[in-house]
Amino acid sequence: MKVARFALLALACTLPLAASAQWMWLDQNGHKVFSDKAPPPDVPNNRILKGPKGQALAPDNAATTAATGAPAAPGAGNLPKPSGKDQALEERRKQLAAADAEKKKAEDEKVAALRADNCARARQSKATYQAGGRIARVDAKGERQYLDDAQIAAEIKRMDEIIARDCAQ
Repeated sequence: MKVARFALLALACTLPLAASAQWMWLDQNGHKVFSDKAPPPDVPNNRILKGPKGQALAPDNAATTAATGAPAAPGAGNLPKPSGKDQALEERRKQLAAADAEKKKAEDEKVAALRADNCARARQSKATYQAGGRIARVDAKGERQYLDDAQIAAEIKRMDEIIARDCAQ
């Protein structure tokens, strides 16, 4: 019974080793990077120290060719060189940029329409306050309160600030 428990404990202790990092490479600064995912494509093969299941990877063909002076594999010159840009990705970026520009334009138009409405309302309210006569407001209790000259002057000043902010195009 003790042997079975010991075997089960040993198995449980070795499980995390299977899930440990499978890739090891050197980054641009020379630091070792450990990961369960493959290194980015810009990392040359000669900087990859370990691949899955402990296998060491062969150095990059270009690095080997430069070091040994031997020509590359036959037919290697016939292969098209990658341009570094994915056409579909570039097209998608352009579409997203155009969509963002359209969204911003629509939002700017909406803000401009709101400002124009605020401007018109402020000018109308200012004209009402300047016309003279008794002006009343309804308070929180629902009762009518008449404004005195100081309150009317304060409202005219507030309308002037709104007009200066929203009517200045």
